[in-house]
Amino acid sequence: MVARLVIAAPASGSGKTTVATGLMAAFTASGLAVSPHKVGPDYIDPGYHALATGRPGRNLDSYMCGTELIAPLFAHGARGCDLAVVEGVMGLYDGAAGEGELASTAQVAKLLRAPVVLVVDASSQSRSVAALVHGFASWDPEVRLGGVILNKVATDRHEALLRDALEESGVPVLGVLRRAPAVSTPSRHLGLVPVAERHTEALDAVRAQAEQVRAGCDLEALLALARSAPPLVAEPWSPAVPEESARGGGAPVIAVAGGAAFTFSYAEHAELLTAAGAQVVPFDPLRDEDLPEGTRGVVVGGGFPEVYAPELSANSRLRKAVAELAQAGAPLAAECAGLLYLARSLDGKPMCGVLEADARMSPRLTLGYRDAVAVSDSALAAVGTRMRGHEFHRTVIEPGAGAQPAWGLRQPERRVEGFVQGGVHASYVHTHWAGAPDTAYRFVRHCAQWSGHAD
Repeated sequence: MVARLVIAAPASGSGKTTVATGLMAAFTASGLAVSPHKVGPDYIDPGYHALATGRPGRNLDSYMCGTELIAPLFAHGARGCDLAVVEGVMGLYDGAAGEGELASTAQVAKLLRAPVVLVVDASSQSRSVAALVHGFASWDPEVRLGGVILNKVATDRHEALLRDALEESGVPVLGVLRRAPAVSTPSRHLGLVPVAERHTEALDAVRAQAEQVRAGCDLEALLALARSAPPLVAEPWSPAVPEESARGGGAPVIAVAGGAAFTFSYAEHAELLTAAGAQVVPFDPLRDEDLPEGTRGVVVGGGFPEVYAPELSANSRLRKAVAELAQAGAPLAAECAGLLYLARSLDGKPMCGVLEADARMSPRLTLGYRDAVAVSDSALAAVGTRMRGHEFHRTVIEPGAGAQPAWGLRQPERRVEGFVQGGVHASYVHTHWAGAPDTAYRFVRHCAQWSGHAD
């Protein structure tokens, strides 16, 4: 039984990340063990959540992982904690396009049987706030709206008008926050700037958010609301490998890219690789000139290589090591930023040259869930394997697919994309391996069985 709250909003930009992170930090500072969670595929917010709580930020995405895994993944992350705070995505009822409530904050709140606190940007309204809150509270009777936090309130007079209006709604006001520049976090072309790029400033921002929440919110009432959540019956998710999926062979070293350029990763990926028998060793392509000793496989996830293209390019010794490993047939799994790093060039700067393709920044944002099927056998998936993923980038790569594409995408338009060559699987599509753990097991088996030289 874990006390839990879902922090939602009527729309993006209302301040739910600030409020959720501030609550996590404030409750952690009070001595509670707080489990941080984020609805949806976003990688950046969980970094701030981890900073606030000292625990890994974990995603709850019912599109990529399936509705049946939401409660088990939550229970896995929240094991041993006093309180869980779940930050929502977009507006409360917004989810996967054309899929009803799927992947929405409301759906996750219902799956977790968790009360919802609505963060409302009150900067341009007074009495109308009551109509807004009433609509959100009554839209779905299965969603329990337990309270409201009013954000960006201008003055005491403005606060009084808002409170008077909401008195008739029956939804209690659990916090009132003034505008506070110190709590803001800088944004870039894909959202907030990750913690890894501004650790000291991010710590200051999280402290300021915690102080703002302590001063403006009724923490006792919020904790009481969280503790009012009914029991959640769910067996915690486990990365344990089924006997029939045992890897065989030795314990391969799998190098996982990190550092400021490659910050996008789900905690469950490393847990799955470790459970499958791998030795997971991080490396930073910005700083490390060599891959970890004994590397038999490489995982390069998402991030911002376009911001660090000159520095990545300057590390020619590591680029050469990655290219030689790929040429020898070692398994390499690359997603989005990893795809760009394996390309021949990025914005004219030489990259690893594993792929005969060139990448560049684009003014167009590519964003959305993807229903994918493997169209080529690879170290990650057999032909016909179906997975759900997510694309989020402002870059393009030409060509967009190799002679052996990685995925056939079913929506929003039918196309093939990505590259499979030798042991390399490189694609723009982010996937969550908890929803398809055979992906991790298969990758570790391929790494363990790789001969260590070109066939």
